[in-house]
Amino acid sequence: MRASTATVRLILLGCVLMGVCSPAWARFQPVSCKNSFTEQQEITEGGKVAAQVYQQMPVLPDSAPVSQYVRQLGARLVSYAPGYKWPYNFHVVASEDVNAFALPGGSIFVNLGTIQAAETEAQLAGVIAHEISHVVMRHSTCNITKQQTYGTFAGLGQLGAAILLGNGKLGSAVAQGIGIGTGIGFLRMSRDYEKQADLLGAGILYDAGYDPRGMPQFFEAIQAKYGAGGAQFLSDHPNPGNRTEYVNAEIATLPPRTGAKVTSPEFARVRQLAMKEKTYTAKEVEAGAWRQTGHYAATAGGPAQVINAPAGVQGGAAVRLSRSSLGLDDRLVSYQGRRFSVSYPAGWQKGEAKDGTVAFVPPNGAGEAGISYGVLIDTVRPQNGVSDEASLARATTALVQKLSQQNAGLQQIGQITSLSLGGQAASAVELRGRSPVMEGGSALEERDWLVTIARPDGDLNYMVFVSPQADFAILKPVYSAMAQSFRAQ
Repeated sequence: MRASTATVRLILLGCVLMGVCSPAWARFQPVSCKNSFTEQQEITEGGKVAAQVYQQMPVLPDSAPVSQYVRQLGARLVSYAPGYKWPYNFHVVASEDVNAFALPGGSIFVNLGTIQAAETEAQLAGVIAHEISHVVMRHSTCNITKQQTYGTFAGLGQLGAAILLGNGKLGSAVAQGIGIGTGIGFLRMSRDYEKQADLLGAGILYDAGYDPRGMPQFFEAIQAKYGAGGAQFLSDHPNPGNRTEYVNAEIATLPPRTGAKVTSPEFARVRQLAMKEKTYTAKEVEAGAWRQTGHYAATAGGPAQVINAPAGVQGGAAVRLSRSSLGLDDRLVSYQGRRFSVSYPAGWQKGEAKDGTVAFVPPNGAGEAGISYGVLIDTVRPQNGVSDEASLARATTALVQKLSQQNAGLQQIGQITSLSLGGQAASAVELRGRSPVMEGGSALEERDWLVTIARPDGDLNYMVFVSPQADFAILKPVYSAMAQSFRAQ
């Protein structure tokens, strides 16, 4: 039951007289979760991921007026954040998506689309307070701990794959598979974590002097505009259900007061500036033409400058490799993997993931957008196992469907055929999709060759051989030799 105003005054008077004025309100407190990271590890590894964000996304320089405003707003909110004093910093991404994300250790990025969508300062502050709360409760590294993939900062378009594999672009490609990754892995929160961030964020808003109702108001506004899953924020920050109801219930537990801040002339001015800023779609961000505009920062706190694309990419997209760089005449060398062996061209690079996934690619055959040339090898466990040709065919069909779902536009062409590799039953099928390789400003068509191998234990090994359609024929003999060398163990 909520205390009456008279009772509240008596409580406050009593605490003043006794000199123990600690708030007696039953407000939400930060929740601890199982975490394998120390605070310093979280700061260090999160900083590495933040550095990758600047290479992957158009981040406004800190000197931009919109960035300065968001930093000031974030600093005001952080002064009321409980718990460990993380080195918080705030940045703005020139993306049209209504979204924001917090990296481990305190780097918080807010999209221009979010600033444009907010109608009041309290609403924007609600989004930032929500992200601060994820940092306070260490939700990102708790996610990694749950998944038992310590050190695997693979998310946000696989930005942290270099931390996982120590192998730059190839590591990114192995972590995300054959296609273009757009998920954000460890940053995608559970509904329980979302509720916790809502409740703690409402308290931070209140303590900072804002109307805490700004938070649910923003969520309601973007859901009404975009639908339940139409805005990226709602996809990455799933609604725990009855969001408005439980946030309002939390607000009701806070001491009543008047004069809570709703908006400001400064917010109105900055929002108008944000409306005039260039924003990019997700595909445009991925294509990377923004790197050459000179409008975005390459590092935190850095000036606006032309950002060099990594080797093997042009404007952020992979480029077609010359015949001489494909290693067509290289001798094959053996590789011993987890429960399998295979041979690959000696001049190719290899990348290994902690889960046993491995990829082999010619130099510059992989980039931020995935593998453009080479092979990805992995193992899956079909629901009912693989025991004969019929179950192998079913498992292969299911795998094709899964790969198609994970890689937009990937389609099966032709029928599944039967093979025998090292005495094990195998299947093969060709797929068609969109290559990350750009030529003449357009993406080339991609041809993939999927080979599945039935294992004695009922699991399924599979290899996905990847190439632009234009180069598939000249690589097919190499791919066939690799497939024939494969041995399940």
